[in-house]
Amino acid sequence: ADVLLAHEDAALHAEEGRNGGGSDAVLTGAEPVMEELGLKLENLTISQLGTADSVVIDKDTTTIVGGKGNKENIESRIKEIRVQMERTTSDYDREKLQERLARLVGGVAVIKVGAQTETAMKEKKARVEDALHATRAAAEEGIVPGGGVALLRALGALDALALEGGEKIGLAILRRAMEEPLRQIAFNAGVDGSIVVQRVKEGKGPFGYNAATDAYEDLVKAGVIDPTKVVRSALENAASVAGLMMTTMAMIVEKPKKEEPAGGGMGGMGGMGGMGGMGGMM
Repeated sequence: ADVLLAHEDAALHAEEGRNGGGSDAVLTGAEPVMEELGLKLENLTISQLGTADSVVIDKDTTTIVGGKGNKENIESRIKEIRVQMERTTSDYDREKLQERLARLVGGVAVIKVGAQTETAMKEKKARVEDALHATRAAAEEGIVPGGGVALLRALGALDALALEGGEKIGLAILRRAMEEPLRQIAFNAGVDGSIVVQRVKEGKGPFGYNAATDAYEDLVKAGVIDPTKVVRSALENAASVAGLMMTTMAMIVEKPKKEEPAGGGMGGMGGMGGMGGMGGMM
């Protein structure tokens, strides 16, 4: 067995020392050597080492594949981490604890991304990273029907608001904005957004428009979903930016250039189509 030394987050390192063992040690069946536990590296014995199929350590992470730790100890450690997650008030610490919990509960998956060119590989890698981020967000707050349906269904919550004047205008703008994702999806699919929005409004729950199949169906069953956190954050951030713009005295935008008519100078050549008639003269 090899002796591996790796830096861990200081706050979590101290907390794990007080709890009697780190996640990596439990996962491999090793005994953690920490000063908090009264153990020193020079007194380390073979019996204190753990085993795994492979361990990869870089400057930021430690990845353990096939740890040989005791199942009962792993279950106990999982419970400890869950308790820490409930007690912590730090988003950073909670994220790190979630990573440790994932390594103990779900194991480690190695995703290899390859392509014929470096550009294609980067594009595929970005897709995989987006999928991982979406999965983490879904694990935090759950999922909702995709395709802009969730925002459309949330419009009902605005009906109870009795507003007047400028606030009423703002509410109308918000309503339109919450319909816009579905309108844009429909536009990209080459169909009328207004018709699609009205058709989806007539439905209930996850009923929506699947642009990939050009069909109206249950989007959850079709696998068209969004993380709740992503949809919520997008709406909150958009409202925040809109509010900031309303209080801004001046803004700088890029003035769009006037597009020249394509092939305008050659348009008269279309008249040469009449030369077809000259064929009858010959």
